[in-house]
Amino acid sequence: MMEQQSTVIVNADDWGEDAATTSRALDCVLDGVVSSVSAMVFMEDSERAADLARRHSVDAGLHLNLTLPFSAPQSPARLLEHQSRVSRFLRLQRFAPVLYHPGLANSFAYVVKAQYEEYERLYGSFPKRVDGHHHMHLCANVAAGGLLPEGAIVRRNFIFAAGEKSYLNRAYRRWQDRRLARRHPMADLFFDLSPLEPPQRLERIVALGARANVEVEAHPIRDDEYRFLRERGFCRFGNEAKIARGYVLQKFTECGHAERTAQINRSGASAAKIAERSIL
Repeated sequence: MMEQQSTVIVNADDWGEDAATTSRALDCVLDGVVSSVSAMVFMEDSERAADLARRHSVDAGLHLNLTLPFSAPQSPARLLEHQSRVSRFLRLQRFAPVLYHPGLANSFAYVVKAQYEEYERLYGSFPKRVDGHHHMHLCANVAAGGLLPEGAIVRRNFIFAAGEKSYLNRAYRRWQDRRLARRHPMADLFFDLSPLEPPQRLERIVALGARANVEVEAHPIRDDEYRFLRERGFCRFGNEAKIARGYVLQKFTECGHAERTAQINRSGASAAKIAERSIL
């Protein structure tokens, strides 16, 4: 039986944050080395970025921003005030994102709703895919607060190998991902493009794309990542490595899906747990 080609979704974050970030991401999209982008709204380059996305048919989801001050000149004063409250809380201490703050529920709801509406204004449709700056779309007030649109594709937590994070940290991430999966389609596995060395790390991640939906987060504004992408770094791993055109969650063959399901059932673990034990 022919082995399935390995396909990876490479997503560039922070589209629209500023002109340099948008332009570098666009270079990579046009080169076919980035699949999709995550768009920020109420930022200095958001209007131009949306125009470029329409002109070049760029697959753009919404990059919810709860921590970086909105930089667009037309940002409403009330929105800036509410975002400032939210940001202060989330940056207060490292565990703040996992704590639900009832006193800020209205501020979270207002800031999130405003970004959905601005995305719809700029891109002409409600976002079908949502992630977050600094991954704050997974903070308790958003995820547990029901602020993610049901049915939208949502970015899961990073996959970490055993030993990279504490067992409690990884267990919490798995629990949260299971809850998210009840309401949202998600990639099976999610990794950061960095670190680029050793190359075996990326080689193993790419290989997973033959049997799972793998998303890799990229930041082309970083010089090393931009060079890697523009120089077609994924090609180092052979002709079987393919970058998805758009953020597409694949349906695997019945045989492949059955084999994967059986593997998960036999181990009594999720795909994430399998990854922690065996791939990195």
